[in-house]
Amino acid sequence: MGKVILSISSAIIEDIKGMAETRPALIAYYYFDFKDASKRDVRGLLASLLCQLGDDSERCWEVLHQLYATCHDGSEKPNEVALVNCLKTMLEFVEQVPIFVVMDALDECPIITGTPSAREEVLDLVEDLVESGHSNLFICVTSRPEPDIQTVLNPLTPSSSRVSLHEEGGQKDDINNYIRSFVHTDRRMRRWRDEDREIVISILSERADGM
Repeated sequence: MGKVILSISSAIIEDIKGMAETRPALIAYYYFDFKDASKRDVRGLLASLLCQLGDDSERCWEVLHQLYATCHDGSEKPNEVALVNCLKTMLEFVEQVPIFVVMDALDECPIITGTPSAREEVLDLVEDLVESGHSNLFICVTSRPEPDIQTVLNPLTPSSSRVSLHEEGGQKDDINNYIRSFVHTDRRMRRWRDEDREIVISILSERADGM
């Protein structure tokens, strides 16, 4: 199921990169991964965004280098507050250039450990960045429609800016076609009776729930 989300966010990133070829723009993206402890919390997100922006912008690099110097040339790790402040300073330093941040599979952040949980910390960051009012910042988040995520993100965005794949008929048709093609071309499944294959297709398509 995650592969579908990844392909969508990748398409968004490629579109932004294409736009950046015609006018100045910065893009940073991050893929949350429940299987990788370093890729499922706000610290990993911030560190990745800062490094990407620093690599692509001399002014952002200067801000990042200042943080590095403050931490005794890297001998100390900055706390999350310092990382957030560094990101906000970057936004102010390049306010004439649009910055696109894409966060993929936010639902991969766990909610069962920590107070606040890793997911709550990421949601707090997104809310903080949106409410900070940086006109050059554009954030795109992909996720399964978990209630806690919707509770935070929906008030931050107009309905016209939200896309629910669960409600898109074309998305469901694509998934159904993929499942049908896989079942009919798999060597082992081709030995099954037609009615058994149809049952598998029906169950998998229903449980995919648009994802």
